[in-house]
Amino acid sequence: MPTETTNVLICGTGGQGILLASEIVSAAAMLSGMDVRKSEVHGMAQRGGSVVSQVRFGKSVYSPIIEEGTADLMIALEKLEALRWSHFLSDSGTALICDLVIEPSSVSTGQASYPDVEAGLSDRGVRSLSIDAFGEAGRMGDLRVVNTLMVGAASVYLGLPEACWADAMRELLPEKALEINTRAFLRGRALAGA
Repeated sequence: MPTETTNVLICGTGGQGILLASEIVSAAAMLSGMDVRKSEVHGMAQRGGSVVSQVRFGKSVYSPIIEEGTADLMIALEKLEALRWSHFLSDSGTALICDLVIEPSSVSTGQASYPDVEAGLSDRGVRSLSIDAFGEAGRMGDLRVVNTLMVGAASVYLGLPEACWADAMRELLPEKALEINTRAFLRGRALAGA
């Protein structure tokens, strides 16, 4: 008898805190009693290239790899990365997209143009919610919290106890960063409708 597994794909570019975001999701799931598996692909992260992490949790999870077309939730910290990885979403999946554009070098040098991401996602039938996480983080005074703001938004969709999220952040973040990241997390929840 198959067990229900939640599949979360987190994507963005190098330096955006993708790996910390995946650690927080994984820790929150573990603290809620779930079996968790996680996979990361760093690519050219040191040069601002694509970074993706896959987190799977449930009663029993045997592989960290999300098959194409099976992700329940995508957390995209950059718009083009949302389009790039959208084929991993299931028909009932949702994409939470940070409304941030980071032009790849091919665009900034004029060799290519930045695509119409919204049209591309619409053509693929992707259900999405755009979040001004970069703007919100700027208003909070720390652009480094975009990732935890987006994790806060994701927490609304993942059904894990709120206390597990708080415990996960206390476990993973240094004391001096905890307060601003907690505020960002809660702001993300509010923006996602919690």
